[in-house]
Amino acid sequence: MFPIIGIVLLFGLVFGSFIMTGGNLGVVIEAAPHELMCILGAGVAGLLIANSVPVLKNLGAGLGKVFKGPSWKAADYRDLLSLLFTLTKTMKSKGVIALESHIETPKQSSIFSRYPKIMKDHFAIDFICDTLRMMTMNLEDPHQVEDAMEKQLEKHHHEAHGGAHALTSLADGLPALGIVAAVLGVIKTMGAITEPPAVLGEMIGSALVGTFLGVFLAYGLVGPMANRMAAVIDEDASFYKIIQAVLVAHLHGNAAQISVEIGRGSVPSGSQPSFLELEEALNAIPAEGAA
Repeated sequence: MFPIIGIVLLFGLVFGSFIMTGGNLGVVIEAAPHELMCILGAGVAGLLIANSVPVLKNLGAGLGKVFKGPSWKAADYRDLLSLLFTLTKTMKSKGVIALESHIETPKQSSIFSRYPKIMKDHFAIDFICDTLRMMTMNLEDPHQVEDAMEKQLEKHHHEAHGGAHALTSLADGLPALGIVAAVLGVIKTMGAITEPPAVLGEMIGSALVGTFLGVFLAYGLVGPMANRMAAVIDEDASFYKIIQAVLVAHLHGNAAQISVEIGRGSVPSGSQPSFLELEEALNAIPAEGAA
């Protein structure tokens, strides 16, 4: 919602102030199509040159995050803590062997299947199952497990940020590409130097539209969108840090209730359940799953 309001204000206030001071918007509208073709065309070409297909796909998917916001809501964090509570309590009471069937085929697991949204996140499920699988292979040193998990998180986070980095690079290049478009306009104007001043003035004005659009798009639209995308990715990454916090706390010998309470502390403030809300969620878990 706020990004849309911001975009409306951006265009309304910038172009509104131009019109209020006597500016002729017709010149901008007339020049904008071919100037944008040059600036955005060169920008897209630069993206294709500089980035791999996975990064470009990541960028396309990431643009939706700018408007939708973080993928994980308050209810999702409660579900994750409930899932981790069930897993760690089962491990405590029945041993790691009791979890083998769940982590080997999570799609068929009675524990995992209670949380369909989490099930759709392949990294989250693989991250949980791979870590628990290490524990079943007697890798129980909390520091080793934490280090292994940290490396997986760093890799995933770096790849998730690929689209945001690409968009930031585009924003950084747009002012220079605007200058390119303006220079081409000046070259065109110099080729018509014998024309009357009124004609030359209009041609120079059209050329300067290129510089304006490059700076306007970079600092008013593309740059803020890149920053927003990166912020959403960082917030979504908290979801996976909770998994690490809970499982490492479990390896340190804490009870399941204590482990998830440690994980609760890693939930972003806006989505963090209170102690009582989490306790109610844990009490609502079917008895056979929380055994």
